[in-house]
Amino acid sequence: MAWLPGIRVGSYEIVDVLGDGGMGKVFRVRHLISDRTEAMKVLLAASSASQEMLDRFTREIRVLATLNHPNIAVLHTAFHHEDSL
Repeated sequence: MAWLPGIRVGSYEIVDVLGDGGMGKVFRVRHLISDRTEAMKVLLAASSASQEMLDRFTREIRVLATLNHPNIAVLHTAFHHEDSL
């Protein structure tokens, strides 16, 4: 799947790319139901990523889900979409 502005991913629409790094890309997205602007971090091509990379990304999701601080982004959800986590 091409991760491009205007593409719908579940309940989200990609607005633009915020950045990319060693694990994937971060997108500015709009939640289609709430109309809230959020960030979505995507481990691209999860099916071809190493098991170590998948485990690391999953740990990051679980740690972020436990945190509650005004200076740390809130994790709203995590999910698989096609071949991406």
